[in-house]
Amino acid sequence: MDHNEAPLLEALDRYHEVDRYGFTPPAHRQGRGADPRVRRILGADTFRSDVLASGGLDDRSSSGAYLKKAEQLMADAVGAEQAFFSTCGSSLSVKAAVLAVAAGKGDLLVSRDAHKSITAGLVFSGIQPRWIRPNWDSKLHLAHPPSAGDVEEMWERYPDAAGALIVSPTPYGTCADIAAIAEVCHKRGKPLIVDEAWGAHLPFHADLPTWAMSAGADVCVVSVHKMGAGFEQGSVYHLQGDLVDAAHLSECADLLMTTSPNVILYSAMDGWRRQMVQHGTELLDNALGLARRLRRDIEDLPGIHVLEDELLAAESSHDLDRLQVLMDVSGLGISGYQAADWLRENRHVDMGLSDHRRIMATLSMADDDATAQRLLDALEALIEAAPALPAPAPVDLPAPSGLELETVMLPRDAFFGPREDVPVKEAAGRIAAEQITPYPPGIPVILPGERISEAVIEYLESGLKAGMVLPDPANPSLDTIRVVREQQ
Repeated sequence: MDHNEAPLLEALDRYHEVDRYGFTPPAHRQGRGADPRVRRILGADTFRSDVLASGGLDDRSSSGAYLKKAEQLMADAVGAEQAFFSTCGSSLSVKAAVLAVAAGKGDLLVSRDAHKSITAGLVFSGIQPRWIRPNWDSKLHLAHPPSAGDVEEMWERYPDAAGALIVSPTPYGTCADIAAIAEVCHKRGKPLIVDEAWGAHLPFHADLPTWAMSAGADVCVVSVHKMGAGFEQGSVYHLQGDLVDAAHLSECADLLMTTSPNVILYSAMDGWRRQMVQHGTELLDNALGLARRLRRDIEDLPGIHVLEDELLAAESSHDLDRLQVLMDVSGLGISGYQAADWLRENRHVDMGLSDHRRIMATLSMADDDATAQRLLDALEALIEAAPALPAPAPVDLPAPSGLELETVMLPRDAFFGPREDVPVKEAAGRIAAEQITPYPPGIPVILPGERISEAVIEYLESGLKAGMVLPDPANPSLDTIRVVREQQ
């Protein structure tokens, strides 16, 4: 295929060239009706490119097939058989994959470090999750991806499950042995879904961790906005093989997605694919070189440690995306929450992730020596300021086994059934009717249908006092927890 083409971008260019005007949505009419104060901040070109997809960019029957052509080019670029664009983020794409593989079929093997969007798919579908235990790291207090042996063990316990879903890379940049896990699934004739939201860049450089499609996954979901050059909400889900029906996958996505997709998001993904095919190796070469230098320079700073070897030790991860620079700041006597807040407030630098002892800087092909130096300067200022910061509130970190809650109801039944709010001190032993998720990274600690434990409550309460953010419970301050109402 000719990767010099960008069908959606070129169609948008022609739209402007012929001075097309639509008596259709969007009602701002390419910005004519937008408040000048809004145009000044968002930019006139933003509104100018916000046009109707069907009956605007393309005709009412979509005879130009611009989106279809762009998706075919994307699939060809990354070695998938088919690709589908989504303007509702990987949160939608992974729900569509879950529905297509397992809805109406019973069980799905799911890695317990799955993102909250996957939980939503379980709630929508009524699927019974069979949780694959990740490799909990009791020293670092984070979860590494499950091994092929972990997945094999779950298949032996639940041989009739419809498929398996794992997350790789994790939000910490650690990666699973996808090829070995795919082999375990395929010898049973079952599909493997990979939530690779953080891996859109992986197909475009040999020194990056293995791309899920190259490793044999059946469905792979990526967020172009995370590690590519697309806008927020831009996502692609890729498909290969015959274990997942393409038409059904598309129908499941159609159930969830908007009927008014944003052409700007589509076009940016189209243009990013062309950029990566033409220049991706060079761009990522530069980014990886920058990451190596930056990791070394940060490691030389007093009180900050860059995690790398310990993330790849035995019983941990198969590989690591080194563009994700994970830093332990506990040597400064402060928490990751404090570090992230201080950097934002005092140096106007935002971190991609923070927890009780770590912060993460996510590098991309857009970074250069200037942005790397800005981070170094900010970290040096943090080191100087750290002694004056208050001692961090302690977080009650349970043993890994303390985070493994028992699933006693279908997530759907717990979420949609009779519920009540109980004081947090009375929640231990009750069945959760909501999910509770420290964010970022967005991995739920409590899911609907799980029996709540005292250890998890103590962890969340202490985490809140230390700076943890819990955006999704009905009571974000956690004075109460929503649980399944008990029958009298």
